Amino acid sequence: MNIPILFEDGEALVIDKPAGLSIDRPRKGGRALEDHYEDLKLGFQRPPAAVHRLDTDTSGCLLLARNPKAHKRFAKAFEDRLVIKRYLGIIAGELAEEEGTIELALSKISSAEKGWRMIAAKKGKPSVTHWRRIDVQGGNTLVEFRPETGRTHQIRIHAEAGLGKALLNDPVYGAVSTEEDPADKRGTRTMLHAAGLIVPRDGKPPITATAPMPADFLRLGFTDLEEPVPADV
Repeated sequence: MNIPILFEDGEALVIDKPAGLSIDRPRKGGRALEDHYEDLKLGFQRPPAAVHRLDTDTSGCLLLARNPKAHKRFAKAFEDRLVIKRYLGIIAGELAEEEGTIELALSKISSAEKGWRMIAAKKGKPSVTHWRRIDVQGGNTLVEFRPETGRTHQIRIHAEAGLGKALLNDPVYGAVSTEEDPADKRGTRTMLHAAGLIVPRDGKPPITATAPMPADFLRLGFTDLEEPVPADV
């Protein structure tokens, strides 16, 4: 598997994580990011380590630290909400509004029937996501998400509970494409892409990366017509 590198210097890498690649080894086995750590050393003695999380289905910008000190600094930048994150998601349906902000308290629940998932709950942890409608194709909507917080499944549950329509093919919060029609090109993964990332650094230029629109988004007729993520922080 070829993993494109979007940013590289002495303390950080940003890769364009392919959809379907898990950061941690799945319990049932299968491929994981750690299978590629040796190749991602790129001449360094120590393998890099992921600083934040992306769901297995989510493609796009993933920050890796090349040493423990850098990892600690980057993790604190995420914790302090200093990192600018831009996501693109395809909503299953059309949205009437053009933009807005979703603020929900989120909590994790689990059941034997459905497994675990996030729900909106008054006693949960606060979460904030700003969103903008970009384009509509074939009854689906391309939306830009800019989350301020980083809760588990935040954009996925915000789409379902905040916008009233889940991300296309989301197996937990929405309906999955069955691909019964050979002409159906909607794919089967949750349609979410980490399109941009900016991480500020003291005394150094910020880490800035942009991941191009993935092929399965393009097959649905969508293109990212918005300006790149800003270079300044």
